[in-house]
Amino acid sequence: MSLLGSQSIISVTEILIASAVFCLTFMVIRSFRQQIPKGLKRLPGPRGYPLIGNVLELGSNPHLTLTQMSQKYGDVMQIWIGSRPVLVLSGLDTIKQALVKQGEDFMGRPDLYSFHHITDGQSLTFSTDSGEVWRARRKLAQNALKTFSVLPSPNSSSTCLLEEHVSKEADYLIRKLLQLMEEKKRFDPFRYVVVSVANVISAMCFGNRYDHDDQELLSIANVTEEFGDVVATGNPVDFIPVLQYLPNRTMKKFMEFNTRFLRLLQDIVKEHYESFEKDNIRDITDSLIEQSQENKVEANANIQLLKGKIVNLVNDLFGAGFDSVTTSLSWSLMYLVTYPDIQKKIQEELDQTIGRERRPRLSDRPMLPYTEAFILEMFRHSSFLPFTIPHCTTKDTVLNGYYIPKDLCVFVNQWQVNHDEPGSEAVPDTHPS
Repeated sequence: MSLLGSQSIISVTEILIASAVFCLTFMVIRSFRQQIPKGLKRLPGPRGYPLIGNVLELGSNPHLTLTQMSQKYGDVMQIWIGSRPVLVLSGLDTIKQALVKQGEDFMGRPDLYSFHHITDGQSLTFSTDSGEVWRARRKLAQNALKTFSVLPSPNSSSTCLLEEHVSKEADYLIRKLLQLMEEKKRFDPFRYVVVSVANVISAMCFGNRYDHDDQELLSIANVTEEFGDVVATGNPVDFIPVLQYLPNRTMKKFMEFNTRFLRLLQDIVKEHYESFEKDNIRDITDSLIEQSQENKVEANANIQLLKGKIVNLVNDLFGAGFDSVTTSLSWSLMYLVTYPDIQKKIQEELDQTIGRERRPRLSDRPMLPYTEAFILEMFRHSSFLPFTIPHCTTKDTVLNGYYIPKDLCVFVNQWQVNHDEPGSEAVPDTHPS
């Protein structure tokens, strides 16, 4: 037993030593090889420690630390996380220049360890691929989502099918919250908001909704925070390779979540294949199946949508707005409870403009300026997503006079923009997924 234990210790020690030598060698070689073209500036930024870079400086609130650093080094700077250099963008003008005006240069995703565990590394959103096949599948997914979002509702006066699903689920959620208030007097609304958001997306993707006590859905909804923690900017396991071989509770839960969620989607897609009717397209999954059977993906016959790819597309569509919508609704509820005077003004605007005979519709938006202002300010002030998902440069480029090499990981400090420039819009994630 002791022999096995000592061998295990030696094994870990060897891994640590080998990783240290590799990282040091990599940093030295990179520093000598990086040549800055004449007329361009080298990226500024703090010096990092060997092996760990600037990890210790970032602390538990990296968005605050990077905001302070940007005041010293500017809106374009470079830090090191482990042995990997990372470009940090701050300032609204700089971020718009990079993600909008030079969007093609910054549209990539870095090859991160955690991304490989999302739908077996085949996710459109987290994929490093941006070739012809990827673009065609992305376009097909976008078209399916857009079609079922704006499709007229056959059963109600709602503007579109998406609005009908949202309105129905809102009614159910309100009744549920009123029931809980009467029975328990106090409760955490997050769990019920999570399920309601999942039901809207599920109705669009799968044509059905779940009960608020459905254990399978709750088991997935309850670990969405762990998913966000792993894919968020600055996860050490993505930048310090040795951590991939050490026990990591967060990564273990992350991989278990992805496996369970993928299995759930595979079962749903299988059921759709078994009950599919060409003349009765019920939801987005049916639409994707139709496309795969009729080879409508593009004129290029080499681009096909296999059953496994449908699962990946549905996974991206289902997960795209799940966490962000849930979090934004939770923040909205918190602000409304904290500021009852604002809640009262919103209610007065709704009563005067719409009345209480019906629910608000998308077409009412131009007549509800105060309500819209509250929603936009909530997005800005809460900054519930301090960073966008990491980007990556697709080629050597130049930004604000600084030379930026290809394949450089990019962090976008959205928190700094939202708090330093009141009234600005949230930073868009322009990765074309």
